[in-house]
Amino acid sequence: MTMLATHASPTTRWKPGPRFEYLPVALFGSVMGLTGLSAAWRLAAARYGVPELIADAIGWIALATFLALAFAYVTKAVTAWPSVVAEFRHPVAGNLFGTVLISLLLLPLVLVRLNPLVAKAMWIMAAIGMVAFAWLIVSRWMTSRQQVAHATPAWIVPVVGLLDVPLAMPALDLPYTQTPSLFALSIGLFFAVPLFSLIFARLAFEEPLAPAMRPTLLILVAPFTVGFSSLVATLGRIDALAEGLFLIGLFVFAVLVGVLRDLPRCCPFRVSWWAVSFPAAATAVAALRYAAFRQAAPADALALGLLAFATILIGALGTRTLAGILRGELRALST
Repeated sequence: MTMLATHASPTTRWKPGPRFEYLPVALFGSVMGLTGLSAAWRLAAARYGVPELIADAIGWIALATFLALAFAYVTKAVTAWPSVVAEFRHPVAGNLFGTVLISLLLLPLVLVRLNPLVAKAMWIMAAIGMVAFAWLIVSRWMTSRQQVAHATPAWIVPVVGLLDVPLAMPALDLPYTQTPSLFALSIGLFFAVPLFSLIFARLAFEEPLAPAMRPTLLILVAPFTVGFSSLVATLGRIDALAEGLFLIGLFVFAVLVGVLRDLPRCCPFRVSWWAVSFPAAATAVAALRYAAFRQAAPADALALGLLAFATILIGALGTRTLAGILRGELRALST
């Protein structure tokens, strides 16, 4: 009996079951939204004198959210690796792995006030990772046949996400950043044109997006509002091109907010709704930069209105998500 038990023990050794296998990588979009909102409130503090504590608090929440999600997703990778591989290979969901890298590009805006060395190291790692990820996805598009139905706003994330690379550079004060900034900016803007056109054509001529995917429509604002902020961060000024990007972004934002106005009534809440958070925050950031440039009451009113909208929106998303977690609904909200 003892010998049998000894020989049987290796095969009956306990193995952990899948944990967080339902957690989508797209949930890292919440970190992007919170970090963007923190940046917006910091700009508001500089222009309107609101307490910087608001920006700091939102930034700390963003950092805590990233750490919690990173722990959960690493747990998923360890206990449910096939789920991670399947998600990465998916023609739509795979693009959203870029949200992890974009979060790492934006979090240095928070960390630089706590530990500049860590912030710089994180940004360098994320910038290299973002370029590699963009290369991988573009290679996939060019070597594997794609279906028109898969051309969704999520396709914006991997390559146009390079526009996020220059955003933290002024705060980090890194040397020799002009060329990397121009590299990321030029590639992001170049690919924004065909990708936006392709996605717009798919939306116009194919079946509508599934209800769970509808919030991702607001990602279509990012090439313009993030492109504006990226151009300003790279050149240090607002020129005619930057102003044009901002104005196009405002128009697209207004159109998409109108399209999504019935979202709470037609679609049950899912964590995929966090896709609207970063575009809303990025639009508020762009408006605040533009208001500082224009020095005009209408521009200030627009900036404050968009800041209020982004704050209320992200606050509502956070409250609903936290309530779902406390009620044990995270699995249901993630599917």
